[in-house]
Order: sequence, then structure tokens, then C-alpha cells
Amino acid sequence: MLRISQDLSATSLLPKIDRLWDASAHKIDSIEKTCVPGEGSPVFTVDGRYTARGWTEWTQGFQYGSALLQFDATGEQRFLDLGKELTVRLMASHVSHIGVHDHGFNNVSTYGNLWRFIREGRTPDDERDLYELALKLSGAVQAARWQTTADGTGYIYSFNGPQSLFIDTIRSCRALAISHLLGHVLMGEQDTRISLLGRLVEHAGNTARWNVFYGEGRDRYDVPGRTAHEAIFNVNDGRFRCPSTQQGYSPFSTWTRGLAWAMLGFPEELEFLAIVNDDDLAPLGGRPAVTATLLRAAEATCAFYLANTPTDGVPYWDTGAPGLTHLGDYLERPAEPYNDHEPVDSSAAAIAAQGLLRLGRLLSAAGADEDGRRYWQAGLTVCDTLLDEPYLSIDPRHQGLLLHSVYHRPNGWDHVAPGQRVPNGESSMWGDYHVRELALYVQRVAKDEPYHAFFGPAS
Repeated sequence: MLRISQDLSATSLLPKIDRLWDASAHKIDSIEKTCVPGEGSPVFTVDGRYTARGWTEWTQGFQYGSALLQFDATGEQRFLDLGKELTVRLMASHVSHIGVHDHGFNNVSTYGNLWRFIREGRTPDDERDLYELALKLSGAVQAARWQTTADGTGYIYSFNGPQSLFIDTIRSCRALAISHLLGHVLMGEQDTRISLLGRLVEHAGNTARWNVFYGEGRDRYDVPGRTAHEAIFNVNDGRFRCPSTQQGYSPFSTWTRGLAWAMLGFPEELEFLAIVNDDDLAPLGGRPAVTATLLRAAEATCAFYLANTPTDGVPYWDTGAPGLTHLGDYLERPAEPYNDHEPVDSSAAAIAAQGLLRLGRLLSAAGADEDGRRYWQAGLTVCDTLLDEPYLSIDPRHQGLLLHSVYHRPNGWDHVAPGQRVPNGESSMWGDYHVRELALYVQRVAKDEPYHAFFGPAS
């Protein structure tokens, strides 16, 4: 169980955050020298060097987005120039990609950050039209990947096919959110105007209903707050059939990075919905019903994380991984990345920490001060762990920033070093991006700078 530190503050973490940005700059430079465009996007490290893995190019936005976050945090112009040049030159294919559920990862991390800088007054708006066009189209293309369920709602289906609802995709809903904010819609047959806000709300609602467990009804046998990586539907009639997983151990255990995507995705969408007009939400069930569904999912998943994570806040890759039985009371001590039985996943921790912080802020703003502080301090506790050894990589020879990340354990894609029995000591592009985003979030709070939201200022 996570041991929450009550003494930490955002300000107290600033020295560690400064050290992260120092290390980060060297690693971005190193990656750009060795990872040549056209040779496959860097996905994870092997012996400390980034390598590609042919599946989909879902990490390219994290690569170029990392340079943009570096500029955001430090003001170093060369990182803005790098991220902007590579985004404009290489990311267009992601905008029109009809075969994936990853638009939020690739396009919000690049075009979205560049657009946010303009909205925050950080950069000139000479290319605003370009970024807004890309973001309008990205949200619509993502929303077009749609499968209808038995109750007439639907979801954005994964690259596995129309039967598949991934929990990851909750964070790609940001693409629909920005496109909606820009006044865009998806045009269908007979010039039907399809609301991107409507599809966002339906997708989030179905993710909360089918991928998150609550210990009642369908889930009465299960643990509240647990998540399934994938929900499977009958494409003929739209009925839910069963939970499934691609990257977890079992449909009936929790892949912790999938859990983390939910922990962050639901609070982020709640922040977005707070700036949406009541009239826009009325046809979708109304603000109270929509926000209640998302908040319930956010609280359930975050509570599960606190109860099922080692004391330092870094989880093992799956809560049901069979080797955990050899680790004794592993939830009563810090995670052990160099154990012989199961790997930890620091990337899940980096994603989850931001979700804990955002949920804590939402609850405190709503008057739930005790729960709000608990989740806020939990997020700072996880952040504090990740900003130090053995997780933060300050070795300039290692291209990764966040060590002990895991990609796809069932497929055996993760590197196991000589003398080790499980993957450890390596990094992933999403883990590095999200620990940067986490550090930026906390840094802005500590310095009383504008709140970091994917859509920029609320006005």
C-alpha cells in the first residue's frame, strides 16, 4: 500500500525537478543523433540505447513532444525549434491516420503542445492556423473510428478491430476535446453533423462502464477500481461479451499501465468538461450525470492504485502477475526493480502520479478537502520517488530518462540484461515523456504559473 508523505510540497520537489531537466536535455540531444527519421520511431531502450519496434508508430509524438516539454519547462528556444520543425515535417501522417486509437498520444503531444503555447502567450501565433487545422482533423479522424453498442451509444475502437475497446483510448479523447473547442464536427453521410463532444462523452462513459470494475452488479465478484485493458463486444448486435487484455497478464487481473491511463484520462476529461457549456452537455445527459460517471471511475481507479501499489508508489507491471507470490509482502515495502520474479513498471507510476494530482485538485475544488489532500499528497509521493534513483537516469550514456519501464511482457518484447531474470534498467518513450509532463505539472504549481491543462487557458 502506498505510504503517503504528508510533508512533501510541490515547492520542495523543485531541486529534483531541476536535475531532471538537466538530464533530460542531454538525452533528447542524444536520441536525435541516433534515431533518424524514416528508420522507425524509438520505442524502448536496449542496453540504454533507443530502438524501434514495428507495431504502430504510436511513440513518435512522445519523441518530438519531449523537446516541446523541455522548452516549456526551461525556455530553451532550441528545443522549441526542434520540436516544431520535426512536428511540421513528419507528423502529418498521424493526423490522417484512420487505423489507430492513438491520436491523443501522437497529435496532442505535438500539434497540441504547440497550439497550447500560443494560447498561453508563450510563442507567436504565426503558425496557429496550421496547428488548429491539424487538431481539428485529428479529432474528427479519431472520432470516425466508431463502433455502436447495444444501447445506441458507442466507443472509439482500438487497432485490434471494431470489437475492441481499449482503456488506453480514454487519453486519446483529448484529440476530440480540442477539435470540439475549435468548433469542429465530424461530417457523416448526407452531411450529418456528428458532435465530437458527444462521441467523447459516450466513449468515456462506456470505458467507465465496461473497463472499470466497481464490485457490484456485473462486477460483484471483483475488486472495486480494478481495470481491464480491453472490453470485447459482439460487432453484430453491440453487446458486451467479456473483458480481455493484450498487454496484461489476465483479463481478471490489472495491467497497471492501463490502470494509470484511466487514472489520468478521467480527471483530464473532467477538467475539460468544466469549461464546456451546460447547454452543450444537456443532450448528452446533462452535466451532473456526465461528470458523476467520470468522477466515479477516477476515484475508483485511484483508490485501487493506492491500495495495490508498493509503499514508494511504483507498481509491478500487473497486479496478478504470477511471480508476485514469490515476493512475500511486496505491498508493504518499496518496489524492487532488480528482483528475480516480476518487473516493475515506472511508466505506469509516472502516468498515475499525474492522475492522482489532478483528481486531488478536482476534489479539493469541490469541497472534498480530506480526499483531495490524500490524492494530492499521494501524487507528490510518487513523483518524489521517480525523481530520484533508482528511477531517474542521470547517466549520460543511457538515452532513457526514466528507468525500469516495461512495454509488452506477454510478447516478450522487453530486454532482459545478462545476469537478470526480468526486464529492468531500461526506458520507454512514453515513460520518459510522462515523467517530463509530470515534472512540468508540479513545477508550474510550485512556481504559481498557469495551470497545466492540455487545452491551455480556460478562457
